[in-house]
Amino acid sequence: MSLMKTPAVILRGQTLSFSGNPFLQPPEETMCHDADGAVLLENGVIKAKGTAADVIKANPNAPVNDCGDALIMAGFIDTHMHYPQTDIIASYGEKLLDWLERYTFPQEQRFEDAFIASQAADFFLDQCLSNGTTTACIYGSVHPQSIDALFEASTGRRLRMAAGKACMDRNAPVGLRDTAQSAYDQSRVLIEKWHDKSRCTYAVTPRFAPTSTPDQLEALGALWAENPTCLMQTHLGETQAEIAWVKELFPDAKDYLGVYENFGLTGPGAIFGHAIYLTEREKQVMHASGSAIAHCPTSNAFIGSGLFNMHEATDAKLPFSLASDVGAGTTFSMFATMRSAYEAAHFHGVPLNPIQAFWLATCGGALTLRMGDKIGNLEVGMEADLIVIDLDSTPLIENRMARAESLSDILFAQMILADDRAIKETWSGGLCVWQKDPIPMQAR
Repeated sequence: MSLMKTPAVILRGQTLSFSGNPFLQPPEETMCHDADGAVLLENGVIKAKGTAADVIKANPNAPVNDCGDALIMAGFIDTHMHYPQTDIIASYGEKLLDWLERYTFPQEQRFEDAFIASQAADFFLDQCLSNGTTTACIYGSVHPQSIDALFEASTGRRLRMAAGKACMDRNAPVGLRDTAQSAYDQSRVLIEKWHDKSRCTYAVTPRFAPTSTPDQLEALGALWAENPTCLMQTHLGETQAEIAWVKELFPDAKDYLGVYENFGLTGPGAIFGHAIYLTEREKQVMHASGSAIAHCPTSNAFIGSGLFNMHEATDAKLPFSLASDVGAGTTFSMFATMRSAYEAAHFHGVPLNPIQAFWLATCGGALTLRMGDKIGNLEVGMEADLIVIDLDSTPLIENRMARAESLSDILFAQMILADDRAIKETWSGGLCVWQKDPIPMQAR
C-alpha cells in the first residue's frame, strides 16, 4: 500500500537505529547512534539519514524540526493488546479465568454498541500515541463493529495497526458468542474491507482454545489458509489452570500448542500471547513453524500467572517481542513494559540488556508482525513512524542523566524511570500525530 504524500521535513537530534539483532551478537555492536543526527521525512517514508550537517546541506529547502538533545528513534510496537479492556485497566487483581469472568466479559459485551466502540477506539489510540506506540496487534470484542471502529480511528490517525475480532463459540456469555460459521463469515468480511488497506492488517483471532470449539478452530484455520498475508493471534500457556482446562477440552491434542497446530493455526505470522509454560515439544514446534511469542510481563505479574523465561526462549531460538496486554497489563507505556521484562528476566538469572529491550520494543515487534521491511527501525526506505524521546523528562531522570556513562546506560535509565512524559512527539506516516509541546520549525 502506498502512503499518502506528505511534505518534506527534517528532524534533528540524537538518532538511534539498529544494524543487527542484539540477541545474536554483542548488543553494543548492533546500535547505530549519532549524537547530532537527522532524518528527512517525505511522502510517508524516511528519505535520508545521517549527520545533521549532511542531511540539512543536502536538503536546503526542507524545514527543520530541531529536537535538541532528544532521542529520535522508531516508534514502539506493542504486539498484544485488548482495546475493549481499556476501561478495566487496574481493576483489582484476579487470576486469569476469574479476571475474564468478573471484568473482561461484562466489559466486552458493551461493544455491541458501535458508538461505545468508537469512543473506546479513539481513547485507546490516543493513549497509544501519547506513550509512543505507533503500531500494535489488537484484539477487538466478538462484535465486528468493534474492529470497524478501531480501523476507522487508526486510519484517521494514519497508523499502521493490526487487529481482529475475537472469536468465541463456547465458555463465554451468550452475548459474546458467535458460531463457527459466523466467526468465519464475519472475519472474512472484515478481511475484505480492511486488510492491507489504509495501513490496516487483519489478524484472525480465536480468543484462546477454551472459548472455541474444534469446529470453530477448523473454520478459522481454513480462513487463515485462504488469507495467508493476514496475521493470526491467540493465547497460549498463560497459566497452569488454563493448560489443565485445555487438556480436558482437547484430550487428543499432544499439548496446548498442539491444539492450534492441529487446525493450521501455527506458522509465520502466528502470534501467541504469553507462552510462559511451554513443553520441550512445544518449543520445537514453535521454532520449526516460525510462530512468535508476545511477551506480556506486566500482566503476567499483575494476574500472578508466572514469569516468562526469556533466556530459555532465546536458547530455543523462539522469536518473541514485547507487549503491554492492556487491560490485564497495567500500562500503555513500553518503558514500563521493558522495565517489567527486565525484572522478569532477572528472576531467571539473566538480566535483560537495555539495547536488547529497545530492540524488542521496535525491531523485534516488527519482525513478529512480519513488518520488518516497513517499520521498527530508523532507516532510509522505512515508513516514517518514529518518536522523539525527552531524555530529561523528569527531575529525577535529569539528575540520573548527568551521571550516565554511555548510550547503553542512558537507555537503561530511560527504561527503568521514564513514562509517557518522556514522549515529546509521535510521528506516523510522515506526519506528527501527537505532540506534548509545540516545537518551532526553522526554515533553512
